[in-house]
Amino acid sequence: MFRKANQLMIAAYVSVTGYMQNLKEELKNDERGLSGIVVAVMLILVAVLAVVLLWGKLSEWLDEFWKKILDKSKEVQ
Repeated sequence: MFRKANQLMIAAYVSVTGYMQNLKEELKNDERGLSGIVVAVMLILVAVLAVVLLWGKLSEWLDEFWKKILDKSKEVQ
């Protein structure tokens, strides 16, 4: 009940003050932090691409390593 009342009060405040509209306009016109966001997105993309490219080689190496372990375990038994 308190959560619903809180949500209603916040919704009333936002609609009366036009907070979201003002925020949207400020973000649209503000270009100070844009380069940082672009760099962060590019770094994330490069990291994901590197993981995807290396995953094939890593899984291949791990498969070979696991086969060697299984072969050695058959010799021990």
